[in-house]
Amino acid sequence: MSDLTNFLKQADIFYQFTPTQLEMVANLCEEHTYGLGEIILEEGASSKDLYIITQGEVEILVNPAVVGGLEDQDDLVTIATLQQGQSFGEIALVDEGLRSATVRAAQKNTRLLIIARARVMLLCETYPQLGYRLMYNLAADLAMKIRNTDLRIRETLLYGKKS
Repeated sequence: MSDLTNFLKQADIFYQFTPTQLEMVANLCEEHTYGLGEIILEEGASSKDLYIITQGEVEILVNPAVVGGLEDQDDLVTIATLQQGQSFGEIALVDEGLRSATVRAAQKNTRLLIIARARVMLLCETYPQLGYRLMYNLAADLAMKIRNTDLRIRETLLYGKKS
């Protein structure tokens, strides 16, 4: 088993993949390295890729001016920090719309595996059992992210600053 396959085995979205399935996914991956503060994705941009963090961290940032009408639109707010083994861009597998957040490298030498949507979807269609497992894992990951967001919203509403 290659180093890349061993890494994928530890990534949340490839939970319970067989060694053969991991090898098929590994063959789709391209690796890119980003420097500290480098923008990986821009909020509002089109993206059709799935990203898996192999080293370092990324920050997920939003522009509050998009919904709040704030005057300084350059003030991005960090809403999450993702680490090794975590993924982002998974919504691109479901829709091909615009990205809802900016993603920025939070450490120097942040390494990402990038898998193009078209390649993932072809693999899922060719191997339905692999496709089912991947979509199940992505749904579980997204459900966790929704729950965490819900808890943060409740906390803000219940204990946040009152105007």
